[in-house]
Amino acid sequence: MAPINPLDDIVVTPDPRLRTECAPIEVIDDEVRALAERMLRDMYAAEGCGLAAPQVGELRQIVVIDCDYGPDSDPNPYVLINPRVVETSEELYEFDEGCLSFPGLTCHISRPAHVVVEALNLDGVLMRYEARSNLMSVCLQHEIDHLHGITMMDHLPAAERMQALREVTEALAAGARPGDTHRPE
Repeated sequence: MAPINPLDDIVVTPDPRLRTECAPIEVIDDEVRALAERMLRDMYAAEGCGLAAPQVGELRQIVVIDCDYGPDSDPNPYVLINPRVVETSEELYEFDEGCLSFPGLTCHISRPAHVVVEALNLDGVLMRYEARSNLMSVCLQHEIDHLHGITMMDHLPAAERMQALREVTEALAAGARPGDTHRPE
């Protein structure tokens, strides 16, 4: 049975599932399709642009992404099963990232500007996704990191990581929920 509020379905720090390596998906069946639907529902409810399976407590290699959705556009979701980064650039792209599992926190992160990812879609077809210096390039890397137990905070220098940990702890104590990018006042 699905939670009444999709935001209650999203795992938040310090849950250990966010630090766990996820298993590849061997068969794309109705259970995997239902998981993808659940993840999309939760992502849209939290007004996010990406969500990885461990963020809903499932330790499987599946992510959903929709960098185009907004008040003036229709959903354009991607479901990536067993995604893997096959190419990155040395050039970096800086972006202020948020994460549905770290409510009330935004971190300035540097990642490769250009990324090429291969993944299966829900029909089992191998797809190739390529993005450069935009939200999609950040989102692909951010969500795939989640499948390997890596969070955006792991990309911060130690002192900034400690400050970010304090900030997210304070935000959660103040009532921050998935989708909040700033700590509640």
